[in-house]
Amino acid sequence: MGIDAKEKTARSTSVGADERQSIQKDSDNSIPVSEAKRNGETENSTESLEEMYRKMQRMADPRYLHTLTMTELFQTSYKSRPPIIENLLHSGAYLLAGAPKIGKSFLVAQIAYHVSTGQALWGCKVHQGTVLYLALEDDFQRIQNRMFMMYGVNDTPNLHFATAAGKIGNGLDEQLENFMREHPDTKLIIIDTMQKIREAGGEAYSYASDYEIIGKLKQFADKHCICVLTVHHTRKQPAGDAFEMISGTTGLLGCADGSLLMQKKKRTALEATIDVVGRDQQDQILYLKKDPETQIWNLERMETEPHKEPPDPVLEAVARMVNASQPEWTGSPSELAAAV
Repeated sequence: MGIDAKEKTARSTSVGADERQSIQKDSDNSIPVSEAKRNGETENSTESLEEMYRKMQRMADPRYLHTLTMTELFQTSYKSRPPIIENLLHSGAYLLAGAPKIGKSFLVAQIAYHVSTGQALWGCKVHQGTVLYLALEDDFQRIQNRMFMMYGVNDTPNLHFATAAGKIGNGLDEQLENFMREHPDTKLIIIDTMQKIREAGGEAYSYASDYEIIGKLKQFADKHCICVLTVHHTRKQPAGDAFEMISGTTGLLGCADGSLLMQKKKRTALEATIDVVGRDQQDQILYLKKDPETQIWNLERMETEPHKEPPDPVLEAVARMVNASQPEWTGSPSELAAAV
């Protein structure tokens, strides 16, 4: 009897095991699905790696030209680049050109102060940040006198001055990179003047040389999303296009992201105009007047549209006399004078 019970128990256990095996067998039906999914992911991963490898091979080819489709362009997210001074300075390489001794240095000092403090300039919103002003034609005592004359004791730790620097391609690049590492919140670098950072040579004023020097400054500005404003001089010869007065070749204006041309009718005048052009802004003319005590430039008005001559009152009166219901008017000159 005991043996029979054990046999029954063994057979019962066997049946239970068979049943569990049956259940396991049924559940095993999902394994190939899971494996298929993993295999599919592996295949996709392999294909992605192969495509990446093929792309790297294409990029290594000297004939390779990197392109983006319009769809890829629209699907790409780019870091926003807010203007440094709205409607005036954006990120990129800018030129400020004008005749010698007409107030360019006071103007860029004013711009530097407003960006470093975040104060609005001429009603335009300013995005505050650290400013580096390379005043390469001045010394620190003159800069001190100038800034005190303009702003008194209202100083700021965000405005840095330097009176000596290397040349572009020979020391200046490394100096600016180091300054950016130490001051990553920098928004504006001012170089006063261009001649102080360019290497002297026989081709100092060739188109290629002009384009290269602005190109290097633009590359640096684009890399760090800042504005590099370079002060330059204009020629004495008049030109049909005002911007053709900028000293050097058209390579300077062609490569720059924006240009500001400062002009005076007379050197002793307090009034000046600044023509502004740029890739990211509307062309405009600023009419400024200098405070003789502080040397600060104040905005008189701004012109952003083509100038329109005021209507002639005589022609307006004649136009009212001749209309659809009365297409002609006949009379003597005295009658016309009386009518208008």
